[in-house]
Formats: sequence, structure tokens, C-alpha cells
Amino acid sequence: MKRAFFATCVAAAVAVAVVGCTTAAEPVSEDAVQAEAANVDTATTGRELTDAEQVQVDQALELLVRDCMAAEGFRYVPVPVASVEERQGSGYVLDDVGWAREHGYGLELEDRVVEIQQSDPNHAYANALPEAERLRWSTALDGDPSDGMLSAELPMGGIVQTPENSCFTQAKGELYGDFSAWFQAEKVATNLVGLYAEALVADERFQAALTAWSACMRERGHDYPDPPAIREDLPRRTEGLSDERARAVEQELAVAEATCAVRETTLVDTTRDLESEYRDGLRQYRDDVAEYHRLQQTALENAREILARHG
Repeated sequence: MKRAFFATCVAAAVAVAVVGCTTAAEPVSEDAVQAEAANVDTATTGRELTDAEQVQVDQALELLVRDCMAAEGFRYVPVPVASVEERQGSGYVLDDVGWAREHGYGLELEDRVVEIQQSDPNHAYANALPEAERLRWSTALDGDPSDGMLSAELPMGGIVQTPENSCFTQAKGELYGDFSAWFQAEKVATNLVGLYAEALVADERFQAALTAWSACMRERGHDYPDPPAIREDLPRRTEGLSDERARAVEQELAVAEATCAVRETTLVDTTRDLESEYRDGLRQYRDDVAEYHRLQQTALENAREILARHG
């Protein structure tokens, strides 16, 4: 990951959009919480997969979905998964100067992902099917809630659900060994940040590092209180500029942000240390996190075998 950990759930404290942190009493969709990253302390519970390893798992998943859909009598073209570089850059603060110099805030990478999604041949294939077959295609791929749902409680409250039977759930079951166990563990492990985010950003050690970062940015001619303020201001800063000039402005700000966060202040290091400290206090979730990491490793081993078989 090329930005620090906790972008997704520090809404009030650092004005970051909430993704997956919910206190809703009613079930919410799996997609609503899927995006939240969990950079979990690994001292006693294993480790997260690297971006490169997760690419392998995602690629194998697409192949398994293809095989499952074929067994249902349908065509499915494996969708290109996000590359390592496309996975780097989402978070509270940029922490890789080289990545920032090359990609700015990754806007062109986001455009590339959108383009891939829009050109997905599976949409054209499904849309060309007769209505009844199109419905059966969709049900085979994504499942039907009426056929049963799996539920998982989120650490902050609320429930997330997903269809129990689909080609995606079958593929994940083959990868992780037990889809139900994976669903439960993953939804806990990747939604812990909301339990401590407010305390972390209020911590005087974090505030001191953030103040130093802001002062570093001012010295470079950029007066911002925190990294999210740059993202909010970027459209105004680039409005009316040519693509080339807008790109230059984006890269200048991104490089300054990362330089101040990594080389000139302790913002990134302090944030990571505090994250580990606060997560260490969540002992009631250690078994879930350990299971999450164990199943990730199972999926990686299976993915490598699947990719090797498919050459």
C-alpha cells in the first residue's frame, strides 16, 4: 500500500469519506464494505498479502468464475484485475515519493480502471441474451437472495450480507477453502479501523506529526491542514488548465505531500506505529484476524496452483 492505513473511517476527524464503516442496524450489501482496507497488525496473527500476491488471487478467482459459468452453460470472459500500481495510492496520505512523482494522485490509473470496466465484454454478452437467459446468467454469476444469504456482524455494529450461492461464492470457496468462514473473518478483519480511528486522530502524537506535516507543506508553498484537504482542493486548482498543466499541478502537490509525510516529518511512521498500538488493544478480534490471514494464505497457495494449470 502506498498510502497510510486509515483513509476509510476517520470521517469526522480528518474529513475522509467513510467506506464500509456503518452503524446501521439493517443489513447492507457486501459491496458497501468491500473497499475498506485492513492493514492489520501482524506480530502474532500472520500478515496481509502483498499487492502482487493479491493480484494472483484475483486472477485465479476470475478463472474459477469462468469455469463455473461455463458449467452453467454461459460464457464468461475473465476481467483484467487491477495491477499492483493501480492498487497503490488509496489512503489518507501518500507515502511513496516515486509513485507520487509518476502518478500524482493516481487519477489516470482510476480512468484506466473505469475504461476496463466499461469495455467489459461480459456486459455485451449478457445484454444480447434473451431476457430469461439474461436473468439466469445474472443469477448464476451473482446469486439470488431468495436462495439464501450469508450474514456477518461488523465490529462497529450492523450486518453485511451476500448471496450464499453464486459462481463468485463458489469460486471464493475453492480459493479460500471455506467461503462462509472467509466471509465472516474478512468482514471483521477489514472493518476494525472504525473502532479506534477517532481516538487515533485525536492522539497528541498523531496531531504533532500532522502539524509538522502541514508546516512542511507551507514551506513548499502549499497551505493545507491535512492530506484530504489537498484532494478536496485539487479540482479547483486544476480547473480550466490544459491536461498537461493540470497533470503537472497534481504531481507537484502529490510529491510535496509524500515528501513531507515520509522524508521531512514522521507522519507516516507515527501513523503506522499508532495503528499497531491501537489494533493491539482489540484483543477480542485476534482470532478473527488470525483466521483472515490464514485463509488469505490458503487462497494464495490455491491461486498459484490454478494459475500454473492455466499456463
